[in-house]
Parts: sequence; C-alpha cells; structure tokens
Amino acid sequence: MYRDLREFIALVDKLGVLRRIIGADPKFEIGGITEVAAGLPECPALLFDDIKGHRRGFRIFTNATTNVQRAALALGLDPALRPLDALKAWMEKRKDLRPQPPVTVTAAAFVENSLTGADVNVALLPAPVWHRHDGGPFIGSGSLAVMRDPDTGWINASIYRVQVHGPNKVTVQFDHGGRHGAIIARKYWDRGESCPLAVVHGEDPALFVAGFEYLPSGCSEYEFAGAIKGTPIEIFAGPQTGLPIPAYAEIVFEGRLLPMSEMSLPEGPFGEFTGYYAAAARPGPVMEVTAIHHRNDPILLGSPPLKPPRFHFGLPFRAATIWSNLEAAGVSDIAGVWQHVSQLMTVVALRQRYDGHAKRAALVAAAHSYMARIVVVVDDDVDPSNLADVMWAVATRCEPAEGIDIVRNAWSSALDPRIPPSDKERGVATHSKAIVDACRPFSWIDKFPPTSALSADEAREIGVKWGKFLT
Repeated sequence: MYRDLREFIALVDKLGVLRRIIGADPKFEIGGITEVAAGLPECPALLFDDIKGHRRGFRIFTNATTNVQRAALALGLDPALRPLDALKAWMEKRKDLRPQPPVTVTAAAFVENSLTGADVNVALLPAPVWHRHDGGPFIGSGSLAVMRDPDTGWINASIYRVQVHGPNKVTVQFDHGGRHGAIIARKYWDRGESCPLAVVHGEDPALFVAGFEYLPSGCSEYEFAGAIKGTPIEIFAGPQTGLPIPAYAEIVFEGRLLPMSEMSLPEGPFGEFTGYYAAAARPGPVMEVTAIHHRNDPILLGSPPLKPPRFHFGLPFRAATIWSNLEAAGVSDIAGVWQHVSQLMTVVALRQRYDGHAKRAALVAAAHSYMARIVVVVDDDVDPSNLADVMWAVATRCEPAEGIDIVRNAWSSALDPRIPPSDKERGVATHSKAIVDACRPFSWIDKFPPTSALSADEAREIGVKWGKFLT
C-alpha cells in the first residue's frame, strides 16, 4: 500500500486517471478547474504545477478521493469494485480493523526545508481562493490540525479549515465548541496559555480519512490510519512544538493557537458541502506560525467543499453507519444503503419480508440521516448507489398520495441553507424529512409487473465477462 501522498499519486497515475495542470491561477482558477473536473463522468484527479505567482515544483493535488475508484484505493480495497460492493468491502474491513500505534522515527522527510523566525512567510506556498465569494485564500481545505490534550496527553489529528491572513498568521475554524480541537484549545486558554499546534497540509489519504472520521474522544487518528494501511504511521517530533507529526507529510506549520481573548481575525465565509455559504465572516482563533517545514517540491492536498453531487470522498461513510444501525436495530434483509447529493439524500434497498418492512427501515434511516431531507426506500432489484435507478423506482413504484410521509423537527444543522435566518438566530437547527416509499406495494407484490431489466447479479456477470470491451 502507499507510504505517503506521493506514492498514492503514483498509483492514481498508474490507473490513468491523473491529469497535470500547468500555469493555473490560485485565485478562483484552481478551485474552478477542480469543480469542473469533479463533475465529469470520469472525474480525474488533478496535480497542479507551475502555479501562477509561485515557484515551479510547489504543487497542489485535488480530487484525490472524490470517486469510488480512488476512495477504494485510499482504503486499500480493489479499485475495480462496483460502488455498493466497495462499500460492503469497507464495512467488512472496518469490522476487523486493529489499531496500529504509531512508531517514532529519528528522521523525517518534511524537515528537508525549514523556515523559522523572520523567514516564515506563508505566502511562499500556494493557497487557493477556492470559491468566488470566499473570504480569502484557504491553504487548509484538507489539512490535519495536530494537538495534545494537556490533561491526558491524547493526540488529536482532525481536519479543520485554515485561512491565510498574513506572513505568519492563519485562522483555524473548529465549526463549533464541541469539536475535539476546540475542546483541547479551550483547556490551554482557560489556563492563560496558548495552545501548541502543528498543521499538516499534505498527509496521505489514510490520514485524511482518519482526520474526518468522527472518532470518539481519546481515540487516535494515527492508530486508525495505521489500521487502514495495515502498518504503523511513522511520526517525528516537531522541532518547535514536540508534537508527533507524520514523518512523510509534505508541508507542516508549527506554532501556537492564541487565546481568543488575545487575538481573533475574521474567518470565512467559505463555500460549504451543501453548495451554499452557511454564514458570513466571524471571529476565528489565530495561529501564530513560528516555523514552516516542507519537503522538496512539496504537494498541498486540496479538498475544498464543492456543490453536490461532488463530494470529498467517493464512498459514503455515513451510509455505511446507517446500514450498520439498521442491522443493529433488527431490520433484516438490507441489500444496501447509499447517500446522494453529498449525503443530503439517503437511499435504502431491501428485500421486503412483511408489510411495514420498508417503512420501518425508512424511519430508522431517517433518525440517523444527518441533514438529509429525503429518505427513499427501494426494493433489492434497485441499486441504491445509482441515482438514475433510484429515480426509476420513485417514478414507477411510488404513489405520491400513499407513499410519502413527512417527519417534522428532525436532525439538521446550522449549515442547512433552508433554515430561515431568524430561526438560526434562535438556535433552531431542525427540519422536516420526506420519507418516500418507492418499493412495490407489499399487499400485491406478486402481481406487480415484472421488470425487463437485468438483475444486479446478471449485470455483474456481464461486466466480468465483457466489461473490458465496453471501456
């Protein structure tokens, strides 16, 4: 499996899906190219070089894991698997994951070049303005913030966005006070101290996956990433902070996160995964960067939120969680679960065994579908990962007057663009969910017209035997 981001890029290139872009402008253009490419059927990964205003060799890699093929590759799965099969394979692999404690090494690639003191200048590195109305350049759209809990010594390495404000100042956005990074920072600030911080801007995909997983407090992202790769993550003590940093990271900032009472800067706005701006600029905590380390010809990992259906990862992890929740609740015969529109629509496929089976599955799925306004249940002859197949079922099996129910006051978020501003100001973060039963009516399922299409197994057999002639 890949050792670092560079080896992953080489594997992507070997698959023939890497495109090299020369001479793009970091202001709007890199973000625009990334978005257009993410919307193409083949969805190539992009490696930008000779970036306008920056030295050749200072590169940006985007669309790293935005489709199923590269998401599977990142997880150590067969990249040729069909979408639902890849999700099943990840669920099986995750059941058997064994944490791999990181190992400390005496040398690190990221200290090939170091800038400290007056030489620190974040502007030497390309930081895109990803979306047209963003509040400025964001060097961190897929970056790890590495912090140590002062009470327990636990290391947290989660993904938070990082906006550039000056030669040695960036802001780190924690979203809300319940995030682990915010909790750790607050512990230092309550003691009247700054929080030691290292930000990794070019980690390998396993660390990227671990960084956006909702791991419980006290669990190690490094151990989780090592479990994905089947080998320990090599770490090296940051020269200034002593924080454990992945040895093969591309770019690292070291410094301290200042108490909000001492300094804050306007952070955002920033385009969100919903395809909208959720909030205007607001005060953000400031990191004073005291050192920049980078490899020769460093690569920034860029993962900006994009308008759906484009998403930063090609396999819907939360769909896998919902699938597990359905099985844990005793809902039998689940054939698959998927999420579309960047997790804003959940689809459950099942083999109906009794009247009310589909509705039971829908209600459990709705209870666990964060921000999803639409929950659809389909029969097991429908591929839930194929939106066209799902809509075929909706259009031919759902009688709207009978098959659509509304659940009110359901789980949403302040990121929800449809919640009125006046409600958000009052702290309202709920919405309604439409449950769409697109299954054949159970009471006369045996009389429902048979389909003319291949079954999923038949289509899979055709693909295995003849697929090489069709691509």
